Amino acid sequence: MKKSMRAARMERHHKRFGSATLQLVSLMDIFTILVFFLLFNSSGVHQLPNSKIIKLPDSIAEEHPQETVIIMVSAKDIIVQGKRVITIEELQQSNEIVIEALKLSLLSHAQQIWDQDEVESEDGTEVTILADRQVPYSLLKRIMQTLSETPFKKISLAVSKKASK
Repeated sequence: MKKSMRAARMERHHKRFGSATLQLVSLMDIFTILVFFLLFNSSGVHQLPNSKIIKLPDSIAEEHPQETVIIMVSAKDIIVQGKRVITIEELQQSNEIVIEALKLSLLSHAQQIWDQDEVESEDGTEVTILADRQVPYSLLKRIMQTLSETPFKKISLAVSKKASK
């Protein structure tokens, strides 16, 4: 059987230049660096989400934050896990101690994340409050009262770490 001109030309080319080889040493170096990078950066959560509208109070606390449900309280809104729940103006108009919109949002988050058995445990689950330093304590008190009626019983208040002298 006679070869086509193209097949003969390809055969001559492969005889001259040899077959292609894969350099595994440099490829292994790249993957090693990538594995170490991923290991160091996924070791734990040491930073809370940053919001330009919230100025946290300063503290000398040494504990690192843990990954929990986050409630952000700015001068205008209350935000749970990135979704606005209620505005501060609406809160000031109502005199209720428990914030129903916040309670419903937290209950829905609890049911989405955990099984029903874990949600109703006595220990409760953790939540972190990021509140602006200008937010009045009465508002924080109402938020904490609302949290006491949800499965989120362990409350942490986020602060900025004060620079040591």
